[in-house]
Parts: sequence; structure tokens; C-alpha cells
Amino acid sequence: MAAAAAAAKKSTKPKEIMFTWEGTDKKGTKKTGEQTATNELAVKAILRKQGIKPTKVKKKGGSLFGGGKPIETGDISLFARQMATMMSSGVPLLQSFDLVSQGHENPRFQKLVMDLKADVEAGGTLADAMRKFPDYFDSLFCNLVHAGEQAGILEGLLNKLATYKEKSESIKKRIKSAVSYPITILVVALIVSAILLIYVVPVFADMFKSFGGQLPGMTQFVVNLSNFLVANWLPVFGSMYGVLTAFKQAKKRSIAFQHWLERFSLKLPLFGALLKASSIARFTRTLATMFAAGTPLVEAMDSVAGATGNIVYYEASIKIKNEVATGVTLAESMRNTGIFPNIVIQMTQIGEEAGSIDKMLNKLADLYEEEVDNLVESLSAMMEPMIMAFLGVVIGGLVLAMYLPIFKMGENI
Repeated sequence: MAAAAAAAKKSTKPKEIMFTWEGTDKKGTKKTGEQTATNELAVKAILRKQGIKPTKVKKKGGSLFGGGKPIETGDISLFARQMATMMSSGVPLLQSFDLVSQGHENPRFQKLVMDLKADVEAGGTLADAMRKFPDYFDSLFCNLVHAGEQAGILEGLLNKLATYKEKSESIKKRIKSAVSYPITILVVALIVSAILLIYVVPVFADMFKSFGGQLPGMTQFVVNLSNFLVANWLPVFGSMYGVLTAFKQAKKRSIAFQHWLERFSLKLPLFGALLKASSIARFTRTLATMFAAGTPLVEAMDSVAGATGNIVYYEASIKIKNEVATGVTLAESMRNTGIFPNIVIQMTQIGEEAGSIDKMLNKLADLYEEEVDNLVESLSAMMEPMIMAFLGVVIGGLVLAMYLPIFKMGENI
């Protein structure tokens, strides 16, 4: 009885986690280190007893791994693919960790893999080990690994997860490339315009003073703008930096602002269609992956909602979950949201009736991923002439304004 009570007491003891900390001692000297505890408050209490004032305490994991490049999504999909390959070749799970770790050059990734191995070797499941690193293994990943372990099909699900991660990351990169190109051009145009207005235009303005006479309206406007910018460059660029910083902080800290931004982005004339297609592709790909793992539809919708990447489709996924729980079919509940195209609803309905919904959803995901590719190419083709026209108006306009007085002088000679 005493042994049983001791065992029960031990099992209820909170599990200690490794934290990294930064702080200063009584002399103000900066100190850093690691400390195991049940939570951040416990770490701070331990440090204060040691005479150290903590300034930062973080759970070890993610960017707190040792030196090397940050661990990226591609590393995680490669890890899943390699583990599946090792297991299909008959390599034991623990030995697979060693082989995968040794085949990677990034120390952070190697440490992550060996930490997973240590937890599994101690008797834990792979899914539980992954849940300790939420920065790399989201709930969808962990839930599918858990389902694979329970059903004895871990190898197959790791392969599906690798494919899912690769396709999801591919969509993200395409959208980033479509958005980053015009933003980069705008930033370059802004920098070039600022350099011209601050350094080049004043030289021309001094030269124009020696000419005498009235400057053309366009030239006078540019000279006035240059004078204003030279006299107030600090407030102007400070305001621009402040607005940009405020935008980033609002996006990072305000959930309401994030949701408004995501809703607004779907209404943009050029990028809205791209974002809708990518959200539908994520929705169908994630749901197909969950179905393939044997996850019940109602349970799967939570992971699907988080994977869509947009609050509109997140809320629609939750609505679908609630309706399906009451007996409504998936296709009908998708129709009730009013945001899915008819082809998605019809193909989903066919899949439900034929008992092959996972295959039909995968086909839909392929279709919309291809549409994302086409939209990115179309946007690039449309943006190029628009950007060239913008640069011509802004940069060309500044240059033309500076040469107009010279042309006028030539006409008077």
C-alpha cells in the first residue's frame, strides 16, 4: 500500500521542463544559464533565491537550441519522410533517429531529433515527444502521429505528413513571392525618390536660381517637395517608421486587427482570389490527410480550421464542425457557409456518396494548388506593366521635372 501511494504521488508530481534564462546579479553583471522547473514562475523564484534578477525566461526549444541555422518547415517534412523511409526498410525506430540526426548538418536539428529519441527511449510515445516542441510539430502533426502509433500505420502517416507539409509550404512560398515582388519594387522606388529629392533636386534648384524667371509648375512642385523633405526629413521618416512599427505591433498583438486584416485581404482585387484559392487548397488538403488517418470528421475540423490561414475560413470550418456534429452532411454544411465554390461542394458530395471522400478532397487540393500557381503567374504578368508604369511616373516624373527648365531655356535661345 505504501509503495502504491508513493507511486501515485510520484505520478501526480508536475513534470519539470528545461528553461533558459537571462538576468543580472547584485553587481549588475549579465548572467545566462539553464534551469529545470515546472514553470516560468518557479524559475524566477529559484533565480531570486540565488541573488539573480531575471530579465528573460523561456522554455527551451525552438530558437533556443544550439548553434546553427533555424529549423525550417522543410527540415520537418524531410524528417517525416526520412523516418518513414527508415521504418519501411525495417530499421528500428530508435536507430532511425540516430541515422536521421547524423545525416543532417544543422546542430539545432540534430539536437531536436536526439531529444525526441531520448523521450521515446524513456518509454514515451513519439507523438508525446513531439508535443514538447510545438514550434515545429503542430497539433495536426502530433495528432496524426498519435493515430499512426495507435493503429500501427505510423510509416504511412509520416509519408502523408511529409507530403502535406511540402505542399503547404509550397503554397506559402508562392504567395510570398507574389506579394514580395511589388512590395520590393515600391520600397526601391521610395528609396530612389528620397535620394533624388534630398540630394539631387537641391543641386538643380540652386542652378535654376541662377537662370531667373518662373519655373514650370511641375518643377516648382518638385522643388517645394524637396525643400520640405530636406527641412523635415527626420519627422517624415520617423513618422513612416512609426506607422510601420505600429502596423507590425498591431498585427502581432491585436487579434481583432489580425482578423480585420485577413477579412480585408480577401476583398483585394488582385490578391483576394489568390488568398481564397490557397485557403481552399489548405482546407481540402488538411481534411484529406485527416480522413486518410481515420480521424473522425468532427475531430478533424479543429485541425482543418487552424490550417486554413484565414479567419473567414477558420470560422467557416468551426461552423461546419458544429453542423456535422448534429448530423448535417459535410457537403451541405460547406454550402451553408456560402464561401466555397460549387465545384468544391459538388465534388465533396460525390466523394461522400461514393465513400471516397479523402481521394476526392485530394483531387480538389491538387486542383486549387494548380490554380494558385496559375494565379501567381497571372499576377506577375499583370504586375510587371503596372510596376513599370508606376516607376515611369514617379522616377521619370522627377527627372522630367528637373529637365523642363533646361528644355525651356533651349526653346528661348
